[in-house]
Amino acid sequence: MQKLSSSFKNMLISLTLICGVAAALLAFVNDSTKETIAAGNQKTLVEGIQNVTPPFDNDPYADKVEVEMNGDLYNIYPAKKGGEPVGAAIESLSHDGFSGDIRILVGIDVKSTIINYTVLQQSETPGLGAEMDGHFRKEGTGSNVLGLSLLEQLRVKKDGGSVDAITAATISSRAFLGALNNAEAAYQKAVSENLIK
Repeated sequence: MQKLSSSFKNMLISLTLICGVAAALLAFVNDSTKETIAAGNQKTLVEGIQNVTPPFDNDPYADKVEVEMNGDLYNIYPAKKGGEPVGAAIESLSHDGFSGDIRILVGIDVKSTIINYTVLQQSETPGLGAEMDGHFRKEGTGSNVLGLSLLEQLRVKKDGGSVDAITAATISSRAFLGALNNAEAAYQKAVSENLIK
């Protein structure tokens, strides 16, 4: 077999073949795993809904309502017991994080009191802003948002509010509280549009 000469044309053909095979393999792996990944994501979200809302007997995931605000889509999962609303889990976000978007799942009752939350996505500084998952639920501190009402905007003390920011991470703290406030705005919009009954 004769060795191919090292010409631009031969290198281009070789690279094209290698890239084509790699792309085909990646497409195959992506196609064969997307259903498994989607099922895993759904299971994680359903467990998250159970962790942040009051007890319910409906299927909030199946009863999902979508609300658009300022170009962003908010998913609301209404929780009901005996056919009556008891609260909701809201996927919310803020674009104002120190290192990018912050996405949370927050659970509220029908009076807009925060039951619990979980951070779905954040890329804040480790050891500082990334501490938001635990910082805002510390009992007996001024940083605990659990049990607070979202009917009034939550703000950090530095901005005249009542919530202690994460030390040296005020921007991340503002963004987290902004995501909570956005969740309430989305919930109220869904209620006013009769999407939640």
